Amino acid sequence: MKSLNFEKSWIQAWDALNEKRENIGVYREMLDEGEPVADEINAEIKALTDGIDELEFRNMLQHEDDRRDALITINPGAGGTESQDWANMLYRMYSRWADRSGFSVSTVEYQHGDVAGIKSASIEVKGEFAYGYLKAENGVHRLVRISPFDSNARRHTSFCSVFIYPIIDDEIEIDLNPADIELQRFHSSGAGGQNVNKVETGVRLIWTGKLSDGSEERVVAECQQERSQLQNREKAMQLLKSRIYTLEKEIKDAQRSALEGTKKANEWGSQIRSYVMHPYNMVKDHRTNHETSNVDAVMEGELDDFIKAFLMSESN
Repeated sequence: MKSLNFEKSWIQAWDALNEKRENIGVYREMLDEGEPVADEINAEIKALTDGIDELEFRNMLQHEDDRRDALITINPGAGGTESQDWANMLYRMYSRWADRSGFSVSTVEYQHGDVAGIKSASIEVKGEFAYGYLKAENGVHRLVRISPFDSNARRHTSFCSVFIYPIIDDEIEIDLNPADIELQRFHSSGAGGQNVNKVETGVRLIWTGKLSDGSEERVVAECQQERSQLQNREKAMQLLKSRIYTLEKEIKDAQRSALEGTKKANEWGSQIRSYVMHPYNMVKDHRTNHETSNVDAVMEGELDDFIKAFLMSESN
C-alpha cells in the first residue's frame, strides 16, 4: 500500500506540473491578444519552476529508508549550561522546520538541563521523506556566541551532536531476545516542565547484545509521550528496534562497523556545521560550504537550502 501511494504521489505531482504548463500556454495566447495577464503568467512560471525543483529534490531520495519517518536525537557536548542551552535551541529549530514543512511532530523524550536547556531530547517526525531530508542533519553542530550565562559577556563555543534514525515499521522484522532488554520506569514530563506525572508512565529500554559483525552494543531508547506505560513501552520498543536496524544497516553498507563509530567527539574541529552569532553572523555547512548570514532565519527552521545542498553533494 505504501509503495502504491508513493507511485500515486509522483503521478499527481507530474499531472500538477503538466497542468501549469498548459495554463502558461493559455495565458500566452491571451497575452498575444492583448489581455493583461502578465502577472498570471509569471505566477504560473514560478509555480512550475518550484514544482520542478521539488521533484528534482525528491528524486535525490532513492534509498529504501528515505521515505520513512525519522527520529531526531539531540545530545549536548561538554560545557554544562552553555551546551544544554544550545541543545534546546536545536530542539526548537528542528521542531520549527518540521512544522513549517508539513510534518507531524511529537516529543518522544525530553530531559531538562540543570540550569537551562536540555540534557537530551528525541523528536519523532512523521511524514513522507522525513528521514530522507533529515539525514542531512546527522553530525556535530557548533555554536559561537556571547554567552547569556556569563556575567563577563565573554564569547563561548558550544557543541551538540544530532543523530537521525529511520523509524522502522512492521514490514521489517527485528528479533530481540527479551532477556537482553532491561526495562526501566520513570516519571515523565513534557518540554518546559509541564505535566509531571505522579505515576511512572515513562519507559526506558536498554538492549545489550551482539550485532551481526560480533561487536557488543548497548542501545537505549525511551519514551514518555504517551499517557500510559503500555503505550510508552510499545513506542520505546519501536524506537529501540529502529536504532538497532540502523546499526545493522551501517554494517551491511560497509560504511562503518556500527553507527556509534560515526559519533565524532563533541569538540573543536569535528563539526558538520557552525552557527556564529559573534563577532559576525553566519551559518556554514562544512561539508558543502553552503552558508548564509541570516542566522535568525535558520534558527526559525529555514533549513531547506542546507538540506538540498547536502543531498546534491551526495548525489554527485
